[in-house]
Amino acid sequence: MARKLRIEYPGAVYHVMSRGNQGGLIFRGDRDRKLFLETVAEGCEKTGWRIHAYVLMPNHYHLLVETPEGNLVAGMRWLQGTYTQRYNARNDVFGHLFQGRYKALIVDGGADRYFQVVSTYVHLNPARAGLIRIGEQALSRYRWSSYPDYLRGRAGRPPWLEVKRVLGSVGIGADDARGRQEYEAHVEGRVLELGRRRSREALEEEWRRVRRGWYLGGPAFRQRLVKWLEKAVAGKARKSHAGEARRAHDEAAAEVLLAQGLALMGLKKGDLAALAKGAKEKQVLAWWLRKRTVVSRAWVSRRLQMGDESRVTQAVAAVRRASDRQMAGWRRRLEAETDP
Repeated sequence: MARKLRIEYPGAVYHVMSRGNQGGLIFRGDRDRKLFLETVAEGCEKTGWRIHAYVLMPNHYHLLVETPEGNLVAGMRWLQGTYTQRYNARNDVFGHLFQGRYKALIVDGGADRYFQVVSTYVHLNPARAGLIRIGEQALSRYRWSSYPDYLRGRAGRPPWLEVKRVLGSVGIGADDARGRQEYEAHVEGRVLELGRRRSREALEEEWRRVRRGWYLGGPAFRQRLVKWLEKAVAGKARKSHAGEARRAHDEAAAEVLLAQGLALMGLKKGDLAALAKGAKEKQVLAWWLRKRTVVSRAWVSRRLQMGDESRVTQAVAAVRRASDRQMAGWRRRLEAETDP
């Protein structure tokens, strides 16, 4: 089965989430939660990881983790494998504990706003899941999260937990008593927002990319990741990797090819909007993109502004027949002059 690409480099930051097998529990009680945190601590010593936020839920966990040595895959293999072995031994069970591969959303760690979005999402998980009564109980009541650790002094925190970057992301400059009070006010205020329908909808929209995307960052960050992906997949069978990161690579390659095709046909990207949906130029470009890339018909139709994606299928057939002299000429030119 194709596996999603993992992007690794020194200093990379990730939102990691992993669920129990078939939605089952990964913690049967507080002893298991303590065991997991002990395993995290040991893993940080082995890998050099920095944990900026975490939460342990009944059937899944979240980590906001920084990897100074660019070793997420090796570290996660050790963490989940070791905890599974210890959990099974303690509870006298056997078999898989986690469901498939963990999710790792790569985050632009150089931008405060993304640190703030992910850390808030992680810390508010117990409130979103109804594990506290919003408006009646403080979020700090939920013990199995880094949020209560943030409200303690340095001596009361795990040594592997880093708080400065998250505090800085919400405009708090010092890890002192005042800073901890400010962070508490900030987080508890976000909890109250969850209790108001309109505010909750806004928060959920903000978190949509955290739950469903493959990266969290701006256009420049995405472009850096796509360049990394080009190197990562070079010389490898496409079927060996899948997922949104791979798709982003494919679409970036298609954009380059589209630019080449437009230039050879004497067009610019802005000219596409003025052409009819079934214009010959669009038909040739659709055929070319489908021939040379693995992007979907829907992507080609959307990018070339062709309307229904069935037009792409029709265009490919028409250009292959090459019954129109002008289309046949463009086809020969594209085949002769674009890079193989």
